[in-house]
Amino acid sequence: MKNNLFIAFEGIDGSGKSTQVKLLSESLIRTGHRVYCTEEPTDSRIGSIIREVFRHKMEADHRTIAGLFVADRLDHLLNRTHGILKKLEEGYTVITDRYYLSSYAYQGAHMPIDWVIEANSMSADLLRPDLNIFIDISPAISMERLTRGRTSLELFETLENLVKVREKYFEAMGKVKSAECIFVTDGNRSPELIAADIWKEVSEKHI
Repeated sequence: MKNNLFIAFEGIDGSGKSTQVKLLSESLIRTGHRVYCTEEPTDSRIGSIIREVFRHKMEADHRTIAGLFVADRLDHLLNRTHGILKKLEEGYTVITDRYYLSSYAYQGAHMPIDWVIEANSMSADLLRPDLNIFIDISPAISMERLTRGRTSLELFETLENLVKVREKYFEAMGKVKSAECIFVTDGNRSPELIAADIWKEVSEKHI
């Protein structure tokens, strides 16, 4: 059994990533893995600044925001206590629901996708996930999930914006697919069925 598996969840905000991270974590723990789940932004000082910016408690221009995410990405990997590399060295299976291509930079800060990929190259060279799980859901379902129980749409203001973001995800995936192991699952079904597909992929090919 491989004990230092690294899995990154991708998908449109509201697609149920956190639920799937929890379900996959529970399955891995039952098979003997020690599991560590990361968060994004991190709990570093940089992560705190990013949260303040997106909560409109602090002002910053687009390039500043994008730069903050690059710094936070490196901390995500290299933090001496909670960084992904540290936890993998300690034998943990690491699961994260972060956006590996820093979607905040091109989605929230309106940076070109090529810039985002280049900015992430320093961390991508350090570590690539054993598996990227991309939860693909339709724009209609995405908007329904985003609006359910929320007072604001955070980064998605209109359905048109949501569709554009979805297109950018596939553009990004297309550019990195030769170097990444990517599993795409249909997010239009129940969380339990999605979890079953994910577990089948992980248990058959990666453990």
